[in-house]
Amino acid sequence: MNKRQKNIIRDFIFVVVITLSAVIGLVNFKDYVNRTEAMRAMGQLGRVVLGYRQAYGSVPAQYYVDEIKGELEGSIRLGNLKYRARWIEFGATGDEILAYTPKDYGRSIFGKGFVVLRLDGRVEWMKEKKFKALLDSQQSQEEKRLIEEQL
Repeated sequence: MNKRQKNIIRDFIFVVVITLSAVIGLVNFKDYVNRTEAMRAMGQLGRVVLGYRQAYGSVPAQYYVDEIKGELEGSIRLGNLKYRARWIEFGATGDEILAYTPKDYGRSIFGKGFVVLRLDGRVEWMKEKKFKALLDSQQSQEEKRLIEEQL
């Protein structure tokens, strides 16, 4: 191969590597934005729930949350929201999971996980394994049975 052919191959490989890097970067950036928006929407829901809890002394019912969810900015990012108010006992600690939504970002750096709203209003991202262990420790046998029946 002559020098010109080597330069063309080198330039081609360089362009392919840069293009792949840009695509991978943009996919991860898109997933980051979606995750951030879901967490922000869950935070808005958390503020509404905390306000309700301060006013009435308990967390709102499922239908109230469903109505509020539709009004929240970015609520579309919440997706399949699971609200656990009926399973939370009076006097539960702030660490109790109040609501969560599963997110699967496939092969991006975030992978599978859950956006979690705690009873005290904290919103966090949890990887699937950690979340399932925590939820399992907080669920009653009746809640587990009902979820299995729904599946």
